[in-house]
Amino acid sequence: MKSDHILSTINMIQKENLDVRTVTMGINLLDCRGSDIEETCDLIYKKITGKAGNFVETCNKISRKFGIPVVNKRISITPIAHLGAGYKSGDFLKMAKALDRAAEEVGIDILGGFSAQVEKGMTPWEREYFKSLPRVLSETVRVCASVNVGTSQKGINMDALAICGQTVKDIAEATKDQNGFGAAKFVVFCNQPGDNPFMAGAIHGLEEADTVLNVGVSGPGVIARALERLIDEQGRENLTLDLIAEEIKQTTFRVTRCGELIGREVSKAMDIEFGIVDLSLAPTPTIGDSVGEIFQILGVDDVGAPGSTAILAMLNDAVKKGGIFASKTVGGLSGAFIPVMEDSVLADAVGNGSLCLEKLESMTCVCSVGLDMVAIPGSVDCDTIAAIIADEMALGMINHKTTAARLIPVPGMEAGDFVSFGGLFGASPVMPVRNAGKSKRFISWGGRIPAPIHSFKN
Repeated sequence: MKSDHILSTINMIQKENLDVRTVTMGINLLDCRGSDIEETCDLIYKKITGKAGNFVETCNKISRKFGIPVVNKRISITPIAHLGAGYKSGDFLKMAKALDRAAEEVGIDILGGFSAQVEKGMTPWEREYFKSLPRVLSETVRVCASVNVGTSQKGINMDALAICGQTVKDIAEATKDQNGFGAAKFVVFCNQPGDNPFMAGAIHGLEEADTVLNVGVSGPGVIARALERLIDEQGRENLTLDLIAEEIKQTTFRVTRCGELIGREVSKAMDIEFGIVDLSLAPTPTIGDSVGEIFQILGVDDVGAPGSTAILAMLNDAVKKGGIFASKTVGGLSGAFIPVMEDSVLADAVGNGSLCLEKLESMTCVCSVGLDMVAIPGSVDCDTIAAIIADEMALGMINHKTTAARLIPVPGMEAGDFVSFGGLFGASPVMPVRNAGKSKRFISWGGRIPAPIHSFKN
């Protein structure tokens, strides 16, 4: 790396919100099954506190050594439904509380992996898992949940998806004193990766080693400032989109190298296997750390205007190309996130009517994740919510990509009302849902949407 690159990186850290967004320790809990639920909970607590006892302290030490902020230290676990085979909903709640206590003990604010993978069918205990979710997400502080209901190889489990629609409503209602905040900790996936370090959808996949460290890098503010400098120095009239894409690639390379460095140093210090770097552009509510701002710099006055999807496609591709050369192993989601409540520019676009649910859905065809952190009216029925999720899952299944839905029906609020969760969860106006109440007959079919023809490659 040249000296001007080093100086540029220092400037990114000091002035442009460059950070390592998360270092996430994945822990396999399959060896924690005891003779009864109390012993299982005890083994869960002991394994997490044993593995992650000095995790936060080590991350902070490495962060100070290199002068690179590590914003979040998180833990992901084996999807809990695998560990809870044969358990009832009350047992799942006990495990969730054991996870919550363990996370508090090691200084972690969010733990992911209270999850189930039901893309092809459901067991009786996975139905018990679903029953537990409203109480789990209202009676714990740090636990996040996710469900994988579809894959490109197996299709979409519509029975599970219908339950998800009702579950989202029930979780929001169980946390209505917090404006339905519990739903912000529940994600529905298609093609969920097993090494995603970002919450709320992080899990420690069954294919992973016993304990692994994964890193998530971000930096939309860094990209935005780099593009502003490029335009100022060379003049808009002298630039084309391919030159802009090249600048994004070079900037992403430097951002990713920072994440790779921090991840390997923490891994070495803790003697834990290093997993992957997830090179995603993940915005925060902080001014100047927005993916939406990049849209405006690249030429649309409001996010959601024609051209927004094309910009996002170029941005997502350039991020992947720039980052993949900077890391030994890339994984997770890796792309641009567009979580509405966590990005102030996107939230403003909802408020002024330029960004609607349909446009947001089309944009998710070309970027990471999906309908993320979208507040909708509390009056929207569970079948409509399930149908919105089904549309998003279909995009992932057909296009062989990860898609997800994190919808928050805010109890007592309607379109245009303003909801705020504070911190990294952000705030936004409630987005209107058109054609609500018209999907009940579709959702009631149940069964499974078959996998696309690509599944027969094997």
